[in-house]
Amino acid sequence: MSIDTMKAIRLHEFGGPEVLRYEEAPLPELKPGEVLVRVHAVGINPPDWYLRDGYKSLPPEWRPSVPFPIILGSDVSGVVEAVATDVKDFSVGDEVFGMVRFPSFGESAAYAEYVAAPASDLALKPAGIDHVHAAGAPMAGLTAWQFLIDLGHNEPNPLQPEMHRPVPLGGKTVLVNGAAGGVGHFAVQLAKWKGAHVIAVASGSHESFLRELGADEFIDYTKSLPEDVVHDMDLVLDTLGGPTTGRFLRTLKRGGALFPVFLGFSDAEEAAKLGVTVSMTQVRSNGPQLAELGRLLDAGTVRVAIDSTFPLADSRKAHERAAGGHIQGKIVLTVV
Repeated sequence: MSIDTMKAIRLHEFGGPEVLRYEEAPLPELKPGEVLVRVHAVGINPPDWYLRDGYKSLPPEWRPSVPFPIILGSDVSGVVEAVATDVKDFSVGDEVFGMVRFPSFGESAAYAEYVAAPASDLALKPAGIDHVHAAGAPMAGLTAWQFLIDLGHNEPNPLQPEMHRPVPLGGKTVLVNGAAGGVGHFAVQLAKWKGAHVIAVASGSHESFLRELGADEFIDYTKSLPEDVVHDMDLVLDTLGGPTTGRFLRTLKRGGALFPVFLGFSDAEEAAKLGVTVSMTQVRSNGPQLAELGRLLDAGTVRVAIDSTFPLADSRKAHERAAGGHIQGKIVLTVV
């Protein structure tokens, strides 16, 4: 490899995991405000496969134009290789992690040996965890944080007219659906950290894992539907979302809230009748929030569960694992 190229996973067309190509790509150029990171690990997330398949899950008017070839990904952990002259918070040799440029894309992305990232998207990697676990934290952790703890930005919400507002969690009863997945397992821990009574919903094989993370109660959805067995919830975070998320309205008390992470809620009239607030947001890169989460990771208050790891060159297998479902925590790519 010459000094102006690197190995990366690039898309030249939309499709299934087979369109992911491990190949030479130009080394990203450092711009003002940026840090060049030598990537050690990459966290994979749903937006990666949404982009890979051409954003079929989004309404047509929301589908961005994609400048092929394009590198996938946003979540990285690695070591600072170079910094722009105007960057003061990081130095060469620092270990950092971050969610790069989300929700925009196209300039420099994560499935690669190097990424040029805005310094504002990065935080120092917690010393107590390795690059694999750090790479698993940014998008999933920030999604849980911005839904439950602090939105942290004033950007207009593309998902609804009003801004999302987290609700106080102390002393509240919170149900997390899809609790064993990336966002879910962070949500369980953050809600518990804030003093909530947490009910986790997942398949039975995840029960001991979720109780170890702090879940007070567990519902195996293969045996009982949560909407049939729980009532008077203060908050439901549905990490799966989609068209079936309205079923959780009946689990909530009047004045409660339903936070679907993915699009599909269509029962606004029933929610209004029941006095339930339904609110969403789109996660955004935020280095300072990641630094706060990093302190919790360093202290062991919150931990990152790793479902599986794959070498960068085997990104196709990682996407196939993601499509298989029943993931416990995060899937991470390793970069040698």
